[in-house]
Amino acid sequence: MRDASLNFLKTLVNTPSPTGHETRGQRVWLDYAKQFADETFSDAYGNCVAVLNKGGGPRIMLAAHADEIAMAVNYIDADGFIYVRRMGGIDAAITKAQRIFIHTRGGAVKGVVGNVAPHLTKQDGEPKAPKIHDIFIDIGVSSRKEAEAIVRIGDPITLADEFDILRGDLAVARAFDNRIGTFAVAETLRLLKESKVKLNAEVCAVSNVQEEVGLLGARQIAYSLKPDIALVVDVTHATDYPTVSKTQHGDTRIGAGPTITHGGCNHPEVVKRLEEVAAKKKIPLQHEAMSNSSGTDTDVIFWTRGGIASALISLPNRYMHSPVEVVSLKDLELIPQLMAAFVQSVKAGEEFKVKI
Repeated sequence: MRDASLNFLKTLVNTPSPTGHETRGQRVWLDYAKQFADETFSDAYGNCVAVLNKGGGPRIMLAAHADEIAMAVNYIDADGFIYVRRMGGIDAAITKAQRIFIHTRGGAVKGVVGNVAPHLTKQDGEPKAPKIHDIFIDIGVSSRKEAEAIVRIGDPITLADEFDILRGDLAVARAFDNRIGTFAVAETLRLLKESKVKLNAEVCAVSNVQEEVGLLGARQIAYSLKPDIALVVDVTHATDYPTVSKTQHGDTRIGAGPTITHGGCNHPEVVKRLEEVAAKKKIPLQHEAMSNSSGTDTDVIFWTRGGIASALISLPNRYMHSPVEVVSLKDLELIPQLMAAFVQSVKAGEEFKVKI
């Protein structure tokens, strides 16, 4: 990966972007994407758009969500310990004994998630996994009054883990879900801008908000933009590690390329074109089957207005929704290449319709 792109990815991942509070991460994204766009803008809730070849057709939306799972300050007890509320699909069990940041009006406040020493606990049978309301945070104060001078109810909380290289092209971070997606759509814009291939389509690269709490930002921006085609980028579960059932969850491996999903919201003609351009560019693809939903922004984009021809491209991710998500940077680099090739293949005025 080129140095400037890797630095962008690191900054994007390390910048806290808790769901509903994505502003700082969106600023990082816009500052990078605007180099390759004809124009950029944001809407009322902070969905951000970078447009290339404005006025072309059809209009293609490249979308990914900017937010990460988080917690929020929910209650402060008399001794200044902070209890939390879940924001998105955070796992209470893995938050214990972690370092955190509470993002306040005055800046980030350091804290730790308390963990009672085993010497001080007595349990019958196997220990039970904690509930989110059992989690408490210590910020080093001794009273509610002292805590309330620093934090307030509703302040978002993220874990302190940041980007690192595990080995070779494998990277680890807390928020690859889904900064890899917003990275990929921005990088697609860069590849298209730097290419000598003339574009027919208008390209709207989108970094949308609040996916983790209901696919909300994607609904807003898809309705506003009225795209003809949408490619959505997200992470998917890698299943290449112990205890994961491949018979139940499929066989998806890190290092074997991105995945495309078949069925449901994934338009068969868009998927077919992705497969064709991938074969032409020698980009390896893995394949996933879909049940009743994809669990991604694709689910709400495809039925917006009269229906938008959409497809989901995913990056295999080990240990999703944890502070140690692991992905392959080589797999990640293939996603912008795939999307750029798709965009370049689209003819002026081309429509993607199911053939009856």
